[in-house]
Amino acid sequence: MSILFSLQPKQWLGRIVSARLVSLLALLTTVMHFEVLSTPTLAIPAAASVDTKIKVPNTMSYSPFNISRYLKVPPNFSISVYARIAGARFMAVAPNGNLLVSQPNSGKVLIVRANGNKDPIISNFVTGLRRPHDIVFHTINNTTYLYISETNQINRFIYKYGDITAQNRQIVVARLPDSSTSELKGAYGHELKNIALDTNHKLYVSIASTCNACLADTVSNPRRAAIYQYNADGSNPRLFAQGLRNAEGLALVPGTNDLWVAVNNRDNIRYPFKDATNNYGKIIPSYVDNHPPEEFTRIRDGGNYGWPFCNPNPDTSNGFNFMPFDRDYQFNANGRVNCNAMDKIVKGIQAHSAPLGLTFLQKTNFPSLYSNGVVIGLHGSWNRQQITGYKLAYFPWDSTKKLPGNQIDLVSGWVVAGTQQIWGRPVDTVVDQQGNLLISDDYSGTIYKLSYTPPR
Repeated sequence: MSILFSLQPKQWLGRIVSARLVSLLALLTTVMHFEVLSTPTLAIPAAASVDTKIKVPNTMSYSPFNISRYLKVPPNFSISVYARIAGARFMAVAPNGNLLVSQPNSGKVLIVRANGNKDPIISNFVTGLRRPHDIVFHTINNTTYLYISETNQINRFIYKYGDITAQNRQIVVARLPDSSTSELKGAYGHELKNIALDTNHKLYVSIASTCNACLADTVSNPRRAAIYQYNADGSNPRLFAQGLRNAEGLALVPGTNDLWVAVNNRDNIRYPFKDATNNYGKIIPSYVDNHPPEEFTRIRDGGNYGWPFCNPNPDTSNGFNFMPFDRDYQFNANGRVNCNAMDKIVKGIQAHSAPLGLTFLQKTNFPSLYSNGVVIGLHGSWNRQQITGYKLAYFPWDSTKKLPGNQIDLVSGWVVAGTQQIWGRPVDTVVDQQGNLLISDDYSGTIYKLSYTPPR
């Protein structure tokens, strides 16, 4: 009612004074209805709330499925084991519906083909790669390419509908830094590469940091803890954005060229405040537990997102939204780098959750209630007293503001509540042609299938 009073106070005050009680009640109903319609809210689907037994084929019921396992999923969903693949990481669905899965530690990308009611057929799609990671299909002038990242280069293959092995390999980006780079002497903490391609046929490559936090990556050539942009054929390389410690998930909002990433932030941060605690410069476990948050953010051309000089602070009224930065004690205690000039992080995620795969669900066959949203696989923490992550996070998407809403759990339960025993670690997600969400887990070596059944 306050909206209408503010618009026409005299008119509505007169009506209320002179109206009969019935008219007043009708008026209030109309006004309340108008207010609801005039201030639409972001639809929030149901969060994971139902403990659901995982359906496991007998042929796949070895550890950890040698006992009954449960995951918490939203109402009207079921979850099953679709395939067992050791070290399964990133995935892509081929135009004909086949599933490709990277297996970095074996140097392979596998192809998984549906086989009716029987177990899927799993075979080698390409072998002999250097820790392959991300997989992206992209079409240019009626030619479909399959891009696969290695630690030291980006390949593309010409894909023909129904191919079960890789064909016509081209190396489009070579000499990327990895553990074989001479100056690094075998030490590269985050050498796996992630990629994305936009509708202008620009290729984005994440070159993550070699370290937890260091200065060397900020002055290297190419810059590390950064994203580079290339033409789709690998030509015209240039620095696109920096200050991103380890951008694992790279994805574009469907129908746009807006690039978003999920970033693993630093560990063992030192307390940055000179205050009464006398903790300045110390590693305080209770502070490390929640700082700095992981990052889910939009990337602009020329952006700098702070690492290792500036860390997003979740302890203000903003919470996890557009957080201000604190100066890093180790590398920016004197403020020589202006943290106010850094690009703020759009959305924070609980520190040490280790976000990996990032999937926009728009324009997929996933259930419509959830399809205007984003899923991020949270691989799980090590640098935290109480473990966190080990679940799929879902963010509803505000199409008007072009921003994510508040995080809810889509799938959780890979940690046994009582014992804190870890039995699975989700990595990536894709939606298949039937609208199921496929989930990779490199810890148990599993591809799960999350399926929806509409209520009757």
